[in-house]
Amino acid sequence: MVPVQDIKTLTRAELQAQLAAWGEPAYRADQVLDWLYRRCVTDWSAMTNIPRSLQDRLRAQFSLQTLSCVCVQGAADQTRKFLWRLADGALIESVLIPANPALYGEPADRHTLCVSTQVGCAYGCRFCASGLDGWKRNLEPHEIVEQVLAVERWYRAGDGAEPPRDRLRSRLVDNLVIMGMGEPLANYDNLMRALRLLNAPWGGGIGARKITISTSGVVPGIRRLAEEPEQFRLAISLHGVSDAVRERIMPVNRKYPLAELTAALAYYQERKGRMLTFEYILIEGVNDGLDQVPALAALARRFHAKVNLIPYNPVPGLAWKRPAPQVCEAFYRALRSQGVSVTLRREKGLEIEAACGQLRLRTLREAELVGSGDVRDGRPGP
Repeated sequence: MVPVQDIKTLTRAELQAQLAAWGEPAYRADQVLDWLYRRCVTDWSAMTNIPRSLQDRLRAQFSLQTLSCVCVQGAADQTRKFLWRLADGALIESVLIPANPALYGEPADRHTLCVSTQVGCAYGCRFCASGLDGWKRNLEPHEIVEQVLAVERWYRAGDGAEPPRDRLRSRLVDNLVIMGMGEPLANYDNLMRALRLLNAPWGGGIGARKITISTSGVVPGIRRLAEEPEQFRLAISLHGVSDAVRERIMPVNRKYPLAELTAALAYYQERKGRMLTFEYILIEGVNDGLDQVPALAALARRFHAKVNLIPYNPVPGLAWKRPAPQVCEAFYRALRSQGVSVTLRREKGLEIEAACGQLRLRTLREAELVGSGDVRDGRPGP
């Protein structure tokens, strides 16, 4: 029988219980977890301090799935986009974003990984490539976790070269943003299990306050998140401060209009006492006019929210355009003049199609053109 549960879905307590049922000493759980999350091994036989008999038993009971790297694209600013193939052939993306380098050329002090939670997306934001090929399925917890571990392996391998000594046990990813392909709160249970594994000191070891969950405005998910004990950060993909603008580019607003969204945010903030972030993609002729600034400033002040302005990253086949740099600067200055904490992203990864879903979509389209059955998206090839 082929194992159906991946071991990277188990908590420490669940693994301990299984090992105890097999009559194994308690310390074996921490040994296995060290191999999985610190050493990022991909094969049971690599667990050299685990007896062969226990390796065989684990192999029979659990899978140990990894992601296959289809390609890595690099930008001049050191942003890296990864295209991964899952066990069923589906494709997903992750993006590694370094902090801006310090003065005098010192290395970036943190590395943020943007991870996906679904294959495709059902929410159909008009400007986004993730949903252009539809929604296929939710990612399982281990497939979310594995994006982090796979990037760690890539880093330790020295990007194809001999790794420096300090890479062998050091960690690269110290911030997570859950705003890759898919709507995170539409895969709520799998997401929360994955984040708890990545947050746990015996797991990924990434602090809760260094994990940001981004949503297009799924109100029930926001309210559920307000009740969770972890202090994960919350970002709202706002992109408009009126129902008319949001409905033009974000179908989710028809189900959860701004009044319902802001009520959920008020509840979240009452329960959590945490600052919010509003993500606001500037799209030419849609939401980049200075007439949008007063309402956005008022909303940001109401929730003590930081606003992250993002010039639109063009997607082939979509008509939306990036505003001119001076338009983005004017919007930024106007918002800042109203006392709002605001950043204007100097777009990272533009030359590597770093917007959600672009690389996956192009790869699938190219495969269709050549009639290849090798690159699939969870469907049989022709």
